[in-house]
Formats: sequence, structure tokens, C-alpha cells
Amino acid sequence: MSRESADSPALILVHGAGGNHLHWPAELRRLHRATVYALDLPGHGRSGGQGCDTIGDYAQAIVEFLNTVGIEQPIIVGHSMGGAIALTLALYFPTRVAGLVLMATGARLRVAPAILDGMRSNFEGSVELITRFAWSPETKPALTELGRQALLETGPDVLLGDFSACDRFNVMERLGEIEHPTLVIVGTADQLTPPKYARFLTEHISDARLVLVEDASHMVMLERPLEVTGAVREFLE
Repeated sequence: MSRESADSPALILVHGAGGNHLHWPAELRRLHRATVYALDLPGHGRSGGQGCDTIGDYAQAIVEFLNTVGIEQPIIVGHSMGGAIALTLALYFPTRVAGLVLMATGARLRVAPAILDGMRSNFEGSVELITRFAWSPETKPALTELGRQALLETGPDVLLGDFSACDRFNVMERLGEIEHPTLVIVGTADQLTPPKYARFLTEHISDARLVLVEDASHMVMLERPLEVTGAVREFLE
């Protein structure tokens, strides 16, 4: 978390399914001239309690955090499931959101039945499958391994809840209600939330712009931290 300043925008970084605050690169967590809060959602990372099984419940947890800290209108930066949470906040708590940064996400996030079933019957195998599709083959193995370990540490119950929440999420018909300035970022090689998802968001949110990150996959912010942070910085300006 960067030091708070009265004249710097507040950014709330919301990670994806099975993630934690370290799924955000240091360059973004320490963004100059911004007050950045990289959260661990309930049941993830260092946060206690149980995970949630609906996107709405996670959004409510963010609102409770904002109330506790005293933040009125932050910019919500969400990755994957975190993007779904950001969209939900914009729709159900519009006065609490100043803007959106949506990374590797979509208005609908269907999850393959094989992954949902595997969470119950073969957790480690499912984690291997998710890891294989989430990262570019060019990613350093050490970084990919850290991502795999984060999923394993989240545990099957929380991860199943996350993916079940994603599978039920669908705001495709409501994007026209969102009037907040919005930045949409996606890697061109993303197999989990492909660029067509990002284009749909950009086409249906009135004040949205799209940034394509060449050859990056689903974990775009860790694969291309400088490019992603630069895009966020430009959006804030």
C-alpha cells in the first residue's frame, strides 16, 4: 500500500480467482502519485474468513472495506474475477466508484465444467490445468510456479467458490448502464478471457477505451508489468 496523499487518486486493486495481493506487480502497487490498496479478498492471501460464492458478496466486502478506511470514490482495478467485482460495484454502487480498470475479464465469465468438476475430484490436477492456460509459454518458470502455489494455498473450497461465482456472473445486458471512465486491458494471447471479451466491454460501456498487450496471456499484469502500469498511469492522467 502506498502512502496516502490528499490529492492523489485512490486505486483499489482486486485480484482474480484464487489470487492475492501479490498478483499485482510492484510497479502498479507502488504507482507514483496514487494511493494504492492491493487487497486480499476474504479467504485469500492474508485475509481471514471464508471465501464468497457470489460476485455480489465480494463486491459487498469491498464496500465494507471502503467504509472502514473512509474512501468515498476510488478507481477500481480488477483482474479476471476482480473485473467482475469491479463491474458489479459500478452497477450496484455507482456513486462509490470514480472509474474502472478491467484487466483480462468479461461481462460473462463461464467456467469449463471440467474445471468445476475437477475442483471436487482432482484439485491439484485442476490447478495444473488452470496454470497451463493462464500464463504465456514465454513466462519465466519461477513466476508461473508462484502463481500455481497461490492457487494451491487458496485451497479447493475457496477456489471452487470463486469459479462457481464466476460461472454464474453475467452482466452482458447491463453494460450500457455504466457511465464511469473505463480502461480495458487484455493480452492478445489470453485463452481464458480472450480479446473478444474485452472488445465487447469496450463496445458496450460508453466511456471505455481498449489496450491490447501483444503476446500476453491471462496474467497480463505480471507478464507485462511496465506496459500495463504505463497504460494505467496514462488513464489516470
